[in-house]
Amino acid sequence: MNQLFAVALGGSFGAVLRFLVSTGIYHWLGRGFPYGTLAVNIIGSFLLGLLTEALVLNRIAFALDYRAAILVGFIGAFTTFSTFSLETVYLLEQGQFSKAALNIVVSVAACLLVIWLGLLCGKAVAGKAIVWPEGLFPYGIIIVNAFGALLISVLSSLLLPKVSLAIEQQLALVIIMGFAYLGLSGLYVLLYLLEHGYSYAMYQRSLLAGFAANTFACLSVMWLGWLAVKQFNKFW
Repeated sequence: MNQLFAVALGGSFGAVLRFLVSTGIYHWLGRGFPYGTLAVNIIGSFLLGLLTEALVLNRIAFALDYRAAILVGFIGAFTTFSTFSLETVYLLEQGQFSKAALNIVVSVAACLLVIWLGLLCGKAVAGKAIVWPEGLFPYGIIIVNAFGALLISVLSSLLLPKVSLAIEQQLALVIIMGFAYLGLSGLYVLLYLLEHGYSYAMYQRSLLAGFAANTFACLSVMWLGWLAVKQFNKFW
């Protein structure tokens, strides 16, 4: 039952984020081609590959519900094969055979490529850690978390202004997404450390250092992502 609630919670976030990302891209690039669906499927495929290594292959027993919420709920709701199929059929019905073929080829090839790249990146960093006398520093998981924070920052900075939402609503969404991500990513660092035998009673400094490092890394890349988009908008 806990996994059902976890999947439902993750799915609700994934569905909302897919709507925001795809809608923002369509407002930006137009609806002449299924850019929005293609973008969410490519992003979701890369995240699935990356997080499969970071979440599943580390085999953290405490995080079964956590993994279900992210891999099944969030990414399952964020990506959409059904919309890809529907938009392809619409293109065929409209006689736009070249666009339909391009959508099929690019979607399949790009998603396969990025999920493979995600797996490679996950293998390269997930589970990497520095052992020191007073504990463990899981820099691999922090790198993965920082990448997710960068992605959230770039997508929200680039696409939210293009969605028909009041500035107050945009600000509220950014705050909710930011704090939710910081809390969940920090929780995963703590779960990783606890799973490896670093209890709070004996390794308080290690746990706090891991949580603080994750928070600092995520906030730093969020700021860098916002700054990069700000500079990009000046020249676009």
